[in-house]
Amino acid sequence: MTDVTGASADVLHTLFQSDQGGHEQVVLCQDRASGLKAVIALHSTALGPALGGTRFYPYATEAEAVADALNLARGMSYKNAMAGLDHGGGKAVIIGDPERDKTEELLLAYGRMVASLGGRYVTACDVGTYVADMDVVARECRWTTGRSPENGGAGDSSVLTAFGVYQGMRASAQHLWGDPSLRAKRVGIAGVGKVGHHLVEHLVAEGAEVFVTDVREEAVRRITERHRDVLAVRDTEALIRVEGLDIYAPCALGGALNDATVPVLTAKVVCGAANNQLAHPGVEKDLADRGILYAPDYVVNAGGVIQVADELHGFDFERCKAKASKIYDTTLAIFARAKEDGIPPAAAADRIAEQRMADAAAARTR
Repeated sequence: MTDVTGASADVLHTLFQSDQGGHEQVVLCQDRASGLKAVIALHSTALGPALGGTRFYPYATEAEAVADALNLARGMSYKNAMAGLDHGGGKAVIIGDPERDKTEELLLAYGRMVASLGGRYVTACDVGTYVADMDVVARECRWTTGRSPENGGAGDSSVLTAFGVYQGMRASAQHLWGDPSLRAKRVGIAGVGKVGHHLVEHLVAEGAEVFVTDVREEAVRRITERHRDVLAVRDTEALIRVEGLDIYAPCALGGALNDATVPVLTAKVVCGAANNQLAHPGVEKDLADRGILYAPDYVVNAGGVIQVADELHGFDFERCKAKASKIYDTTLAIFARAKEDGIPPAAAADRIAEQRMADAAAARTR
């Protein structure tokens, strides 16, 4: 069943009625001259202008693109709230193959679409878009972050993303073992790309025993040639079964924690940079039932969004790093709330984020 616009009924239900909905605004964008087809979803502006990246991806259907934009925007509301930012959550997706369809004309057209929202949405990089792309978008839209330093931006945000995950690991160690030190802890990292390889540096410097895997052999080789003590593991299936593993860090694709992986995890802590690590509702309870401490992904990987948000105020790396260091305290507060309420940490993080958004919305109506 579809409505007169051709949008599938299940997408409209998600937008207007389901628990995953509640979005303030969804904009369908098209520029025939450049071939642009995009969806901009604003989940909440209770805390301020919505902030979130632009994903460029070859979705199989338009309905799939809309659904992804809705889910990602909602996730950004929670991430920004827990990061203490004065920003709501938004996300944009451009439908197409970035290797084939991305052009300067398309990015400029996209910039005009974002600009038409008058500052309600601030965009940045995501899968399929890069710093150079944001430089182009910024030519048409001043509400663009993730730009190059040469164009007034902060550049690559992976450095602070990794730093935030490291702080989340330290908080997890403090909560579970009574000491934030990761020295001699066995840490397995799945995915050593932009974020993962920076995380390795923090862990090696502290004296952790590090195991890595990646689908790209050259990414692993770059790590092991630099750090002879880091051990390469065949694949993620082998990594999650490493004997005596203390911490597992998913830093690649989402859905890493699922019905197949959770039962065989040897780690006592999961804390990584990947988005949407929980494959479906209920996985967080499965982890808790196994005694595995889960540091919510959108809390510990917020260093990047902290960095791009700072661009709007004139980027200062040390100021950003100080904000990202607070991920340690935030993660500890989530664990304490989870224990107090008798719920998994993921649910506790959601409650704290929802309360902050609700308080901000109520303050506006006073």
